[in-house]
Amino acid sequence: MGRDLSFLLPELVLAATAMLMIVAEMARAARLVLAIGLAGLAAATLLTLPVLHAGTTVFSGTYRIDVISGWAKLILLPGTAAALLMARAEIAGRAREGSLYALVVLVTLGALMLSGAGDVMVVVLGVVLTGLGSFALVAFLRDDAGTEAAMKYLVFGAVTGAVMIYGLSFWFGGSGSTLLSDLGRLRGQPLVLVTGLAGLIVGLGYKAAFVPFHFWAPDAYQGAPVSIAAYLSVITKTAAFFALAQALRDLPREAGWPFALAVISAATMTWGYLAALVQTNLVRLLAYSSVAQSGYLLMGVVALGASPAAVPGIVVFAAAYVAMNLGAFAVVMVVGRELRDLDGLGRTHPVLAVALVVFLLSLTGIPPLFGFVGKLYLFTAAINAGFLWLAVIGILNSVLSLAVYLRLVVPMGREPAGASAAMSAPFLLCGVIAAALMATLGLGILAALLPG
Repeated sequence: MGRDLSFLLPELVLAATAMLMIVAEMARAARLVLAIGLAGLAAATLLTLPVLHAGTTVFSGTYRIDVISGWAKLILLPGTAAALLMARAEIAGRAREGSLYALVVLVTLGALMLSGAGDVMVVVLGVVLTGLGSFALVAFLRDDAGTEAAMKYLVFGAVTGAVMIYGLSFWFGGSGSTLLSDLGRLRGQPLVLVTGLAGLIVGLGYKAAFVPFHFWAPDAYQGAPVSIAAYLSVITKTAAFFALAQALRDLPREAGWPFALAVISAATMTWGYLAALVQTNLVRLLAYSSVAQSGYLLMGVVALGASPAAVPGIVVFAAAYVAMNLGAFAVVMVVGRELRDLDGLGRTHPVLAVALVVFLLSLTGIPPLFGFVGKLYLFTAAINAGFLWLAVIGILNSVLSLAVYLRLVVPMGREPAGASAAMSAPFLLCGVIAAALMATLGLGILAALLPG
């Protein structure tokens, strides 16, 4: 028991942090709640370093301490801290401010459970914990748009969660175990394998927002506070892909499931960018962009077990995605939610404009930015796994993404229409944008300089 708990110190610290935040919120001390949350996230991140490459399991194999769960913590915990700072800049002084911070940390705890899942019941628990908190976060503003979005999110989540549990019961029946490590027993049972996989794809697919389970995302992002939209677009999404990686790396590559996921990947990235082309609301545009990025992450999942670049590709692109997407949303928080709010930004606020251009180019996959490094890993993994056609579709969609993101860049170079409105970025948002910019630029350049 002591050994198992020692490996779970980051999760235990985060759980204790969430409880302390709830206690502090009872005293209506929002700043204290935020401080506790940031301190707990920092402590959990530091405690992850000693067990980053442990390669073991705890509690009879139900939870994995491995390279996927370790890097997931190093990506999700700092990402959550950035989201908390963004939330502070947006909702400071509102009623229930501290409750939002506590919910964010609780949802991240669920995301860590998904990332380290070694048992189908842990996957279910992670989906439930992330889902319940996310529904409340979307409805935080208590306006019509937020309430409607939260209801859609809730209904969609309840249905997909039920389908997932039903599908996963087939894996238990076929393998005689709920452990993901025992999925190898499903060899020779293609119908059971595919039925369970279909349930898993439905349950995690809605959380990861890939086609055809993405319909909730644009409405939920638009109805929620922008900081919460940013949080949901990166933390719960990437956790779902880590959970898929944990499950599918033990699943026999029979019955054609890699090809089926490859088709979903191609459809997701293509539909996401096509839908983004016609958006005038920046949050909805970034929502569909987020859908498209899910298609790229799926490329790494498709290559699991067939390419050594699959897991590094998922990890590197997830890290890049968290940095560049949070940065883009932070700029939107400063500028405004509509495309017309970008008019003249390059002339009136050139630093913000340059930052946004860097994030958009990284999302496109332009070297030497961090997004390019992640996509390079993913394309390599897909080709090694025998999916050259999927890599070609990914490259073509990167070209299509230029048309999407140029719709944001072009207005920034125009002359401002009339007198430009006074605009100042809160200090916390400046910090988030600067950190995201350093990660997007610095890590991309560093990776380009490394040999091999």
